[in-house]
Amino acid sequence: QVQLVESGGGLVQAGDSLRLSCAASGRTFSSYVISWFRQAPGNEREFVAGISRSGGYSVKGRFTISRDNAKNTVYLQMNSLKPEDTAVYYCAAGSGSNWLRLQTRYEYDYWGQGTQVTVSS
Repeated sequence: QVQLVESGGGLVQAGDSLRLSCAASGRTFSSYVISWFRQAPGNEREFVAGISRSGGYSVKGRFTISRDNAKNTVYLQMNSLKPEDTAVYYCAAGSGSNWLRLQTRYEYDYWGQGTQVTVSS
């Protein structure tokens, strides 16, 4: 069992940066792929970035993902934010290994409650 808690969201202006954190409980954290998804109103939940157990990663766009297994935490660094980045950001834990499949929400067993990111123009 893994519990995920996101933090770091907020209201920022276009061009600003934010770092989101996903803190996990559970001794098996390091064995999971951890990914970030986002969902804007009226849109599907979309993959943003993911990082494997060993540190391999997949990122769509301008963001950077990293993980600290000692702290059971994964970070999403978001720079040069744009209004279209506005969404609720979720982290998720999964045990797959195929990055094409891992870019879909169905590959994940555990989800956090989400953190709101709002970028004003």
